[in-house]
Amino acid sequence: MRVGAVHVLALTEAAVAEHVARAWAAGRGGAIVTANVDIVRAATRDPSLAELVAGSELVVADGMPVVWAGRLAGTAIPERVTGASLVHTLSARAARAGRSVYLLGGDPGVPETAARALKARSPGLRIAGALSPPYGFDADPEAYREVTGQVVAARPGLVLVGLGFPKQERLIRDLRPDLPAAWFLGCGAGIPMAAGQFSRAPRALQRAGGEWLHRLALEPRRLARRYLRDDAPFALALLAGALLSRFRHS
Repeated sequence: MRVGAVHVLALTEAAVAEHVARAWAAGRGGAIVTANVDIVRAATRDPSLAELVAGSELVVADGMPVVWAGRLAGTAIPERVTGASLVHTLSARAARAGRSVYLLGGDPGVPETAARALKARSPGLRIAGALSPPYGFDADPEAYREVTGQVVAARPGLVLVGLGFPKQERLIRDLRPDLPAAWFLGCGAGIPMAAGQFSRAPRALQRAGGEWLHRLALEPRRLARRYLRDDAPFALALLAGALLSRFRHS
């Protein structure tokens, strides 16, 4: 299903985990993009970002407006699949499959705290590494090589990358040739959430599509401009366009 410039798969979270488990068993790696409104907006306005997203094996709907747009256009996207939830689901699958996990992103100490939380939830989970890269490392070739080199040297089966879009997807693209059997998840704030640094919205608010209000209340200075000025108008236009497309086809 095409939402804006992004092709979103109609998958449940359980189906994503099952796909990854089968790929591990076959020795195949891949990447997952959890496409929220912000990612869809950026990709729709910048063809290079749309191409970056399209390079991933799985692109799922992270954000109820993306789910609603698909449904309005006539595609039954079954549920919202968030990076924050997949951090736990895929780590549990990694533990069962004997695969190690590398956590990359978050403030100093946060990925280590998240790793301990994931191990507590999934007994037997092996942590290949946890790293909070220095601010601006991606603009410094030497620092970038050092960070990517640490990940490659750890040989993880699952890499959780929480650097925000598109930085995390660009780093994943660069890492994949050196770790062809690993799976990569761009999880945004999923690592600090797993560490308990940020809470998720109540489930009822998540289902109603209001988790962005919860995040906005937690980080108003950082998120107000993005959510209110950029994402909200785009989400409305996305829904209107999906509805118009359905009417045209019918």
